[in-house]
Amino acid sequence: MNNLNSVLMQYFEWYLPDDGKHWQRLKDDAKHLASIGITSVWMPPAFKATGTNDAGYGVYDIFDLGEFDQNGSVRTKYGTKDEYLDAINALKENGIKPIADIVLNHKANGDKKETFTVMKMDPENRQQPISEPYEIEGYTHFNFPGRNKKYNDFEWHWYHFSGLDYDARNDETGIFQIQGENKGWADNEDVDDEKGNFDFLMFSDIDFDHPEVIQNVKDWASWFIETTGISGFRLDAIKHIDRKVVADLVSILTDAMGAENFYVFGEYWVADYESKVDYLEDIEYGFDLVDVKLHMNFFDASKQGESYDLSRIFDGTLMKENPWNAVTFVENHDTQHGQSLESFVEDWFKPLAYGIILLSESGLPTVFYGDYYGVEGEFGQTSFQEIIDKLLYIRRTFAYGEQYDYFDDAHVVGWTRQGNETFPDGLAAVISNNSGGEKRMQVSTAKPGEVFVDYLGHHDGEVTIEDDGWGTFPVNGGSISVWAPRDTEEHLNE
Repeated sequence: MNNLNSVLMQYFEWYLPDDGKHWQRLKDDAKHLASIGITSVWMPPAFKATGTNDAGYGVYDIFDLGEFDQNGSVRTKYGTKDEYLDAINALKENGIKPIADIVLNHKANGDKKETFTVMKMDPENRQQPISEPYEIEGYTHFNFPGRNKKYNDFEWHWYHFSGLDYDARNDETGIFQIQGENKGWADNEDVDDEKGNFDFLMFSDIDFDHPEVIQNVKDWASWFIETTGISGFRLDAIKHIDRKVVADLVSILTDAMGAENFYVFGEYWVADYESKVDYLEDIEYGFDLVDVKLHMNFFDASKQGESYDLSRIFDGTLMKENPWNAVTFVENHDTQHGQSLESFVEDWFKPLAYGIILLSESGLPTVFYGDYYGVEGEFGQTSFQEIIDKLLYIRRTFAYGEQYDYFDDAHVVGWTRQGNETFPDGLAAVISNNSGGEKRMQVSTAKPGEVFVDYLGHHDGEVTIEDDGWGTFPVNGGSISVWAPRDTEEHLNE
């Protein structure tokens, strides 16, 4: 998604209330999101999960979008099917592309028990059995009685899965690899090799080597897109799924819908750059990936304070090396407090990090719902709506054209944008992680004698542009300032 100054918003966080009102909130918010420059919205999983308190990743039935009485309710955590479709339509009516969160790795809460043979595996090395083959019972028969075969009559059985995490016969949890002809984990070169082989993640692990599974997923994708009118997919947990299968599915979708009309990005949760490039090469650069390393750099910078070398903030990132494939983010539902991948960027660094992703030329930046609206409860966090709104304003008003980087100091770094024919003003951004300072930078399109001011209001000084476009731009300690022409018609701080 390389549209001019596109911005993605992740419109959920893990601890949203279980009130069934979220689709309605999104529908009501669509006009406001468009007004602040959001161009696409990543919506949470819409499928029937283990219960209404499930954020959507314990998927039960991908053909139930909150329509059937299953797992104790008709609605999902977020609302009903009709409300989901209403939210999608509201986004599209406001020029925003709705992106669906797709969870294809596993299924949960099977309807009936089945008997089959497994080997128990070492959790830290899933290639290593810690038992001989033996029989267990597992909830692997999914016949979806509440839906009663509407939309699709496929039933799942034990042989459609490669493993599971609960033996109902012995009331035992663990990692159980299902045995049988053509059974086993996906090949190591096709899934991440963490823990020996990371095919298995949770619940009942879907076996994508089974042709009936592949056909069902393709049937579902056609039905889902036709039913919802969605504009793209966010693919969950793809390091646990055979990459050839993922690439094939995305290729079919983008060929059918048109790559310019259907945007896909994936959560490949690996920070190592070489692993990311290997994955991109294997999928023939068929979709984009979240920039995990950039997030981890933000996390480290926020924790280390002035001991962190800001000149290395882009080391090993997709934003630096493969910007056209990078979906950049500061926080998400997995990294927030209390979650499995917790790596929460400290509050003081959040404005700096959002400044980097929103005002840079590279990557598709993501605004996290929890950062924008705040989070309530035990794992609560601060709302940064005011500063993010200012940065979004600056993005759509000034952040155009070629970028010059000045990441040549450990504690005070900056960059400039040179503007273009439509938006000629340009900007100068500078951040500091210690006591502050200043940065000499060039905005070559600026007029000599033009006065720049800090549109974030963090610094009350003025910078007069020199004859050759250079200026000396100050910043306070542990802060960000974004300098742009004072005489722009609509001044953010007025």
